[in-house]
Amino acid sequence: MGKLANQVLDLPRVAKRVLVVSVDIALCVFTVWLAFYLRLDQWIRLDPAAYWDPHTAAVVSVAVAIPIFVLNGFYRAIFRYSGWPAMTTIGTGIGIYTFVYATIFTIVGITGVPRTIGLIQPMLLLLAVGASRLLARYWLGGLYQSILFKAKLPKVLIYGAGNTGRQLAGALANSREMRVVGFLDDNPTLHQQTLNGLTIYSPADLPNVVATLQINTILLAFPSASRRRRNEILNTIKHRGVSVRTLPKVAEIASGKVSISDLRELDIDDLLGRDPVQPDAQLMAKHNSGKRVLVTGAGGSIGSELCRQIILLQPEALLLVEQNEYALYNIFHELEEELKMLETGSSIRLVPLLGSVRDQDRMKSILSSWQPETIYHAAAYKHVPLVEHNLTEGLKNNLFGTITTARLAEQCGVKNFVLISTDKAVRPTNVMGATKRLAEMALQALAARETQTRFCMVRFGNVLGSSGSVVPRFRQQIRDGGPITLTDLEMTRYFMTIPEAAQLVIQAGAMAKGGDVFLLDMGEPVRIFDLAKRMVELSGLEVQSETNPDGDIRIEITGLRPGEKLYEELLIGENPKQTEHPRIMKGEERFLLLDKLEPELFALNEALDKNDLPKLRSLLVQLVEGYKPSTELFDWVQDAPPIKLD
Repeated sequence: MGKLANQVLDLPRVAKRVLVVSVDIALCVFTVWLAFYLRLDQWIRLDPAAYWDPHTAAVVSVAVAIPIFVLNGFYRAIFRYSGWPAMTTIGTGIGIYTFVYATIFTIVGITGVPRTIGLIQPMLLLLAVGASRLLARYWLGGLYQSILFKAKLPKVLIYGAGNTGRQLAGALANSREMRVVGFLDDNPTLHQQTLNGLTIYSPADLPNVVATLQINTILLAFPSASRRRRNEILNTIKHRGVSVRTLPKVAEIASGKVSISDLRELDIDDLLGRDPVQPDAQLMAKHNSGKRVLVTGAGGSIGSELCRQIILLQPEALLLVEQNEYALYNIFHELEEELKMLETGSSIRLVPLLGSVRDQDRMKSILSSWQPETIYHAAAYKHVPLVEHNLTEGLKNNLFGTITTARLAEQCGVKNFVLISTDKAVRPTNVMGATKRLAEMALQALAARETQTRFCMVRFGNVLGSSGSVVPRFRQQIRDGGPITLTDLEMTRYFMTIPEAAQLVIQAGAMAKGGDVFLLDMGEPVRIFDLAKRMVELSGLEVQSETNPDGDIRIEITGLRPGEKLYEELLIGENPKQTEHPRIMKGEERFLLLDKLEPELFALNEALDKNDLPKLRSLLVQLVEGYKPSTELFDWVQDAPPIKLD
């Protein structure tokens, strides 16, 4: 029935009207015949030679009804929308018909036609025509509404006519969000072929296809493609005025079937142009599998990803230390769900621990009670402008919190201590970078003595999707219609995905001998303006500029923020050494031995106690090689304006 309904709806408008008129003619004839039966209590043949003359009654009925129906607009209305107004129109038309028909057969009279036929047949015709319209509404209305609704949906192409593309097209067949109108595929043997009624086009024809079919979105359905290949394809799509959405990698599609919920916005990590190196299983497991592992800052961007990676390595226990209650709850709940899916998950102790790395008593209690064998120290204040104007808190958390945790780790016999550092520690222009470099120096000094704890640090640049990353901020600004705010046209940054960074941190920690400064190969630096422009283009929009004043999104230059610099570096010295891992290097960085560093740390602590900000900055400049503050000294507490009391 559904197929027949589709065929009816696909008829030309004239053919549909002819069909409806034919139905009404048939109803006129049928209701005359039925009226004779009701009057005479027997079926009468439509035979002009018989005494009873239903033939004449039927001819007159058609001759009177059809012109009246036409004049009353029966066939101008779309009968599948038959509602109360349509029923009113039918009632009016049948009322006029009844008057004419009854006048002919009831008042005037025709030989061979009982006078009551002039009253019975119009009533039957009213019921029959009304029922036919209601039936049409029931049979065709929902389907037609569905067709109309689908016609208004955004039209999409699926890039990839393989198994994943077919599954995605099937999942979208009844979607109320988008309508698939075709495929794109690189295979020339498939071009102009049809797949499930949809044409497969060549990517070379994309401009014409987009214009002809009015495409809004392209869905990338090749989750196993390398990042470099995806990048090449994206280059062919940009500037086409279409947005791009993608599927996660094959490993993320656990069910083996593709659903609409798997579609996601294009992540900028799809644009980095290089594929992550598969992690070394031995390095990943060395300090984690079957061990008691502690992660500080477990609710943060890097800390939480470290926890996700470590839980897969089957530790004996994973201790989550976090001072933010909500962040700790989120990661603990997520990992609990993950453990339920692991066959051996029930044997892993997952321990959520509220506490600050600055709290010596709390940290000592934790380390003494649980005796972890490996610590990943990710707890830090890392937002450059915030730390810049909260200098004392930055020092207490990033420097002295690290020293507190490291010294306690040594006292409690922790074997491995890995500090998560940053490229901003290299020739810093901000407090955050300076405090992180001092934390590195403190660990180097501790490692230079004879100790059973292997201290090391892993330095890398920006991770995509972290709190404070430009990517989610740019995406939200694009959703809001702009402008995108950019600090400088020449701003460049290194980028890496959070999972890749976390895996490399774990592997670097496994290679540590003590005092190592590891550097992650971040690839080529990315110009932030180019990144913003590309995000706009792959959202199906255009950047507004002098040459394109009608563009959709404006990019606004706001100037460097406090402590920010145009370029970041990973190395202070020269000639980093290659390690056994292709993405991990080792730097040789100068530092002060502990006997020389401790008096400086004591002086810093004294200045902190006195809240002597000029002294603190002066000491930082002396201690941290290359530190050149880029802003005037300012603190939101010390420099707060006086409050006038009434």
